[in-house]
Amino acid sequence: FKPLTRDDLEVLLRKALEDRERGLGAMELRVDDDVIRAIAVISDGDARRALNYLEILALTKGKGDNISIEDLQDLLSVRHLRYSRGDEHYDCISAFIKSLRGSDPDAAMYWYVRMLDAGEDPRYILRRLLIFAAEDIGLADPEALKVASAALSAYEMVGRPEGDLIIAEAVLYLATAPKSNTVLRALHKAREVLKMNEVYEVPDHLRDSHYSGAELLGRGKGYIYPHGKKDVKQDYLPESIRGVKIFNPRGIGYEKQILDRVKRKEGEVEKK
Repeated sequence: FKPLTRDDLEVLLRKALEDRERGLGAMELRVDDDVIRAIAVISDGDARRALNYLEILALTKGKGDNISIEDLQDLLSVRHLRYSRGDEHYDCISAFIKSLRGSDPDAAMYWYVRMLDAGEDPRYILRRLLIFAAEDIGLADPEALKVASAALSAYEMVGRPEGDLIIAEAVLYLATAPKSNTVLRALHKAREVLKMNEVYEVPDHLRDSHYSGAELLGRGKGYIYPHGKKDVKQDYLPESIRGVKIFNPRGIGYEKQILDRVKRKEGEVEKK
């Protein structure tokens, strides 16, 4: 890869702290300037390493907290003593996620404990479990996200070392759960549809009609309130993209029940 300059890394880190959608902006963290400079120096031009340092520091903090140079020093004193190579952190988390995705509980537990022994922040592992539950399990087992979320909450209550057991339970549950990435694919498809088409007006029957004068403008006209009615046939997309398929459930785990419901609904609509 092409190494970034220290100035480039500092800009990247500050953007990550401000970005509410893809970065850490929602946490509203206060980070000392010397922390930003130090991370840029120790990352040796590697953007991924710089962002990883910042992410792990953030995971040890709450909303609005301050990250000081002492926090970074504490992190480095653990990480550099235990990991034998600078890139071993990335290799271990990669092996961990791939073991979960491959439904291998033995391998998942091995990499989990290896990361703990290397001094990895358990909150970082928990965050990866949350992402994995939504991305790689999804609706095949909706309980997986609840398990990962509950593990994070329980860990915050008890801490270590007892918290290691709580995370282990979540690791084993996610490793042995049915896998599906249809939620991720639906998200990508929706973004693709939006990108490939113009931004259409919201159909009149779907517009808000709860304000004075809305009826005169035709807002909400023709909308059918579906509760208490059977087999309501109604379009919810703009006319130009009507019929586009964004969500395509597969017959895996609980998703099979969802697929059956979707098919029944589509069949009912076609009959009308």
